[in-house]
Amino acid sequence: MDVGIGLPSAVPGTEPPALLDWARRAEDAGFSTLGTIGRLVYDGYDELVALSAAAAVTSRIRLTTSVLLAPLHTNAALLAKQTASLDRISGGRLVLGVGLGGRDDDFTASGLSTRGRGRRLTEQVTELKRVWSGEDRGLAGPIGPRPARAGGPELVLGGASEASFRRVAELADGWVMGGGAPDRFARTAARVDAAWHRAGRPGRPRKLALAWFALGPDARARADTYLLDYYGFLGDHARRIAASAAVTPQAVASCVAAFEAAGCDELILLPTVSHPDQVDLLAKALA
Repeated sequence: MDVGIGLPSAVPGTEPPALLDWARRAEDAGFSTLGTIGRLVYDGYDELVALSAAAAVTSRIRLTTSVLLAPLHTNAALLAKQTASLDRISGGRLVLGVGLGGRDDDFTASGLSTRGRGRRLTEQVTELKRVWSGEDRGLAGPIGPRPARAGGPELVLGGASEASFRRVAELADGWVMGGGAPDRFARTAARVDAAWHRAGRPGRPRKLALAWFALGPDARARADTYLLDYYGFLGDHARRIAASAAVTPQAVASCVAAFEAAGCDELILLPTVSHPDQVDLLAKALA
C-alpha cells in the first residue's frame, strides 16, 4: 500500500513558506502523494493553487485532490483547462479526486443549490474527459494544454452511495473514501468493486482512503482543536472524528496496517497541525 501525506492547505494559519517546506520534506521522505481536502467556506487555500505551488518545488511526488468539490466549479471547460495545466506543468503528477461535498454553506456562498449535484457531477466529469481527449471546441481547435497523460489525469471519485459507485465504474479510474474506519472501508470497497464488475470494466479500480494524524507534544489537544472546528457543523459526530485521529507513532502504524489489511491501495494521512516537523515525525513513525 502506498502512504501519502496531506498538504496543510486547509489548516488555518498555514503560512506559504511552511506549505512549500512541507511539500519538499514530503517528497524527500518518500511519501507517495501530497493530498488536499476541499472546502470553500473555511480559512484555507484553494486546492489547485496550493498543489501548483507544491508542484513548483517538487519533481516526483503525486499531487492529489482528495477531494475537489466539483459541483462548485460550474464552468467544466475552465476546470478542464486548469487541471490539464497543473498536470502538464507537474509532468503528469496530478490525480484529480472529485466529490459532491457535504456542507450547504459552500453551495450557498456560491449561489448554487445542492439539488441535482450528483447529476451535475456526472455531466462535469464527462465534459472534463471530452476536453482532455482533445475534442475540437472552436476555430482554434481543442482547449489546451494537452494533459501529460493521454486522456487526462488519473481520475478518482468520492461518495458512499450506489449512485456514486456507478459513477466510479462508468467514468473514473478509482474511488476514495473521505473518512471512516478500516472495516467500513473494506465493506464499501467491496460495493465499489461490484459496481465496477457489473459495468464490465477490466481489472479493478484503485481505492484510496483518508485518515487524520498529529504527532509530537500536545498532539491530542492539537488534533482536537482543529477537527472540532473543521467538523463543528456535524455536532457530536465531530468528537468521534477527532477521537479517530492517530496521535502517537503506535497509532499511526496501527492505522496504516489496518487499512492495508482492508485492501486499501493508497492511504493519505491528513495533518491537523501545519508545522513542517509533522512530516518528519510521520516519516519516523512509519519507518
